[in-house]
Amino acid sequence: MPSIEHIDVKEENELRREFYESFLPRVDSSLDVSNVLSDFSDGIVRGTILEFKRSIKSLNAVLLQAIKYLSSRRIKGKPVPSNILLVSFSDHKAYLYHSGDFLDDIEKVYFGPSSQGNDDFEDGGKLIATYDYTSPMDAEKIINILRKEEYTRIHIDENCIVGWATTFYHKRPKADKASFIGDKTGKVKIVGEIRQPDVLKDYILPYEGKDNDRFRYLMDMLNADLNKKDLGAFYTDRLYARKALELVRAAIKRVEDAGKKDYIILDRCAGTGNLEQDMTNEELSHVIVSTVEYYEYKVLSENFGDKARVIIPPYEADDTFNKGMVRGADALSEDYVNNPVIRQYIDDPDCAVILFENPPFTESTSAEHQRRGAGRDSSAWKDSFVVREMKKAKLGRVINDKGNAFIWSAFQYYLRQPTDSYIVFSPPKYWKVQHLVEKKFLGGYAFNRKFFHRKTEATIMVANWSNIDDADTDEFIVEAWNIVDGKCFKEGNLPIRKVHSTFSQKYYDKTVYPEEERKGIYCSLDGTERATGTVKPLTDSDVIGYLVAHSSGFDNPDLDSSLLVATRYDGHGFYLRKDNFLEKLPMFVASRFYANNREWTMRGRINKSGDGFEKYSRDVRNGKLRDFLLRCLLFTCLEKQNHMRIFMGFDGKKYVNQLCLDNSNGNTLATETLKAFMPNEDDRELLNLWNKILKEAKETSNYDTNKTYGIFQIDKELNTSRKDDDGTTVYDYPGLNGDLKTIAVKLKGYYNKYLLPTLFEYEFLK
Repeated sequence: MPSIEHIDVKEENELRREFYESFLPRVDSSLDVSNVLSDFSDGIVRGTILEFKRSIKSLNAVLLQAIKYLSSRRIKGKPVPSNILLVSFSDHKAYLYHSGDFLDDIEKVYFGPSSQGNDDFEDGGKLIATYDYTSPMDAEKIINILRKEEYTRIHIDENCIVGWATTFYHKRPKADKASFIGDKTGKVKIVGEIRQPDVLKDYILPYEGKDNDRFRYLMDMLNADLNKKDLGAFYTDRLYARKALELVRAAIKRVEDAGKKDYIILDRCAGTGNLEQDMTNEELSHVIVSTVEYYEYKVLSENFGDKARVIIPPYEADDTFNKGMVRGADALSEDYVNNPVIRQYIDDPDCAVILFENPPFTESTSAEHQRRGAGRDSSAWKDSFVVREMKKAKLGRVINDKGNAFIWSAFQYYLRQPTDSYIVFSPPKYWKVQHLVEKKFLGGYAFNRKFFHRKTEATIMVANWSNIDDADTDEFIVEAWNIVDGKCFKEGNLPIRKVHSTFSQKYYDKTVYPEEERKGIYCSLDGTERATGTVKPLTDSDVIGYLVAHSSGFDNPDLDSSLLVATRYDGHGFYLRKDNFLEKLPMFVASRFYANNREWTMRGRINKSGDGFEKYSRDVRNGKLRDFLLRCLLFTCLEKQNHMRIFMGFDGKKYVNQLCLDNSNGNTLATETLKAFMPNEDDRELLNLWNKILKEAKETSNYDTNKTYGIFQIDKELNTSRKDDDGTTVYDYPGLNGDLKTIAVKLKGYYNKYLLPTLFEYEFLK
């Protein structure tokens, strides 16, 4: 180790690096600094967590900082190292604690920075040993400590069970929920991992709870990841369930005002009963609930078995458990549709039907399924009775969404008279874009999807639909309710406007090219050349690129919109020509909406539309939109999602990025077109920043004077970087990298100020 005089002048991370370089070769020669840095701590080496300080002024405070890191690991489902080693560089001291002595503290949940608020902690005299790591004897002891693979076993609770479920399924990819949380209650006596640890035996203590009621609000998250997608099981926050209950009570009042003798509230996908938890006993006496997942069914039965009118099935029989599912509770099956217990109420004209559901809204063709190699065949529900009937009705692509199967079947099999209602949670596209429901809207709310155990913020609509036909309504208003600090707050009113046409129907260029001209190259999504594709390519002197702007939504914005110099390998777009590219660019610009507007009230509610085509086409012809189109071009040239590149193709043809501002090798189509533009101060700010970026790009080592560069190609080929010892990215040209980030930020403001209002006016966004 270096002398104290030498190390006093070095930064703490350098001291840490030198410590590891001294000790890791003796512990495990395959390890280096980047291997041991974990979860924001100073390092985890096998069964030891280390925390380094230039000088430790309070052992108690530094110890609690390490404990907070261990608490975070427990919550994430990561092994908790048995040893805690606190290292002080100023006096070469290392202090050893056993994490098991602080298990109660590790099992707390901490908020805020780990290094703050630690001064009132006491170690209780549990310091195991103090070492001088410059002493050969003590250094050997530290090496032996670092070599140990020992962990403190922790208790499972609601704070950490999701993390440990993730770890378990990672280690046992083919395992199911029963093998993780199975218990001895009910007919099925499968004892799961949390109660009898095997895979996790070195990390967790057996959970002693008799049942899983403690985890009732997390049951949807305890499946393997892809099963979560297939089941579509997502939790409903209690505050939102209470708000939605207002719609149910309005539906009940409508029934009572009509003089009906009875009513039922049917929830075919109740989970553990989140929607029903705040109902009165009187309301529960009208409830019929079911859930297809076995361990949710057990919790549902335990909590509502003596309160609900019906639970399907009414009790657990020997054959109820069916590979983790509940036999007879699949709401999309023919047996369920014809269930006599439910049908007795459906067939009773004096009984009104109210469906109250948060159905699974999952698509088996989603990017998540594709990434996991599952695709269309991953979901058994696609072969269900309801979906087969939807196919007979020729409903098209709407059948890809499991939630749509619930919504369609609600009106098809359960609602029969005007007093019936459907209160349903779902993204609004089933009405707005897919026109799956054409009934009278009686009221509703918009909720933030973040609070449904989802990672992204977006709009989930809960709507109260009557069973009264209404194909004429084109727009309605819902109240937006967000959750802040555990309370539900109204954030204004949101219009939900119906979309009648798509970009591809109205705006895509439909030019038919002769078969003999259909040859050329393909591009991948990143703009590079690709050897094969699923559509026939085209190279033409008038063609400058290939634009994709399909899908009405923004769930996969970088997949559903792209701009390439040649045919995209899987199609979905059309060819930009020299004579039409300017009027087509608003499609690309509109497709960047969500990248520049991430408010939860926008995503899931705003869609791409071709409904303003006639008005737009008229105003393009009369020149009203001249400046708007030129600003769309400027935006496109500076937008990083424009993946047009310059390269020499396999076919010997040079492909040039015509939609960029680099005129180093002569004017591009963009620079030639923008000569007619009279920039204002904001436009000039972007252009000046571009010129600075291009100047910096020309000073990089990879710059090719023969190329015409756009923002994307500069970032990918010239903005080079490397990883340092800590795994941190270090850019070779920080000035260039900083300006690329700056122009992205400025472009967002420019987009919303100059482009977004016109995109809404002409219904490119609706």
